[in-house]
Amino acid sequence: MMCALGAAICFGTASVLQAMAARAAEPGTGSGVDTALLLRAARQWRYVLGLGLDATGFVLQIIALKHLPIYAVSAALAASLAVTAVVSARLLRVRLSGAEWGAVGVVCAGLAMLGLASGEEGSGTGTFALKLGLLALAGLVLLVGAVAGGLPDRSRALVLGLAAGTGFGVVEVAVRLIDGISFTNPAVYALLLGGGSAFLLLTSALQRGSVTVATAGMVLGETIGPAVVGVVWLGDRTREGLAWLAVLGFAVAVAGALALARFGEPPPPSTPAHA
Repeated sequence: MMCALGAAICFGTASVLQAMAARAAEPGTGSGVDTALLLRAARQWRYVLGLGLDATGFVLQIIALKHLPIYAVSAALAASLAVTAVVSARLLRVRLSGAEWGAVGVVCAGLAMLGLASGEEGSGTGTFALKLGLLALAGLVLLVGAVAGGLPDRSRALVLGLAAGTGFGVVEVAVRLIDGISFTNPAVYALLLGGGSAFLLLTSALQRGSVTVATAGMVLGETIGPAVVGVVWLGDRTREGLAWLAVLGFAVAVAGALALARFGEPPPPSTPAHA
């Protein structure tokens, strides 16, 4: 659980840095999958530092997924929004209302309940059909992102957010389906395609449309689906008699994260920092 929380801290801090860099970059092509935008943002030190934090968080996430049920890890990762809120308040001088500080507390309470109720990870390794389905879903994420650029602003933000969250969810499940690197395992390609697509879509969402809406969609996409897969297909369970506490903790943590969704969009710097 400490690794899952460490990953949340890394991802939450990286979001602030990457959002500032994405907003300072020149406008993109308008597509949801805009690799040029990613390259322009990557010329800025904030984005590079954010990438380093993302890499560290990913390693911690893998360790957590190898020892905890997916539902516990996904809820902890959604809590990165609480970290983003606190970092924004500290570094960007964003004022948090009493309700928002309360939401941070709610997230912490939900994670505490999950920590008490979580059992060990399931022993299921997943069928070949599940691995193929995961790869197909990763490809669908990329396709949805490619067509999202033509949608109205609010719809585009929601679609990009849900698609990015689904891509990150694919990564969470794929980690559990990979036992050593094998080029015949579709889950390996699902991890690479899902993670890469989600990162591209999230970068576009940070610059275009309502990122608050996009972030809320991302939280839903990266938590609910993977948790269901972990319980139904991979054998994730709770401690004896504490299933109710796990469900309550998961719901509370996700609800608190959704209440903090606006912190997916910290304010841009006053002076654009073009490379």
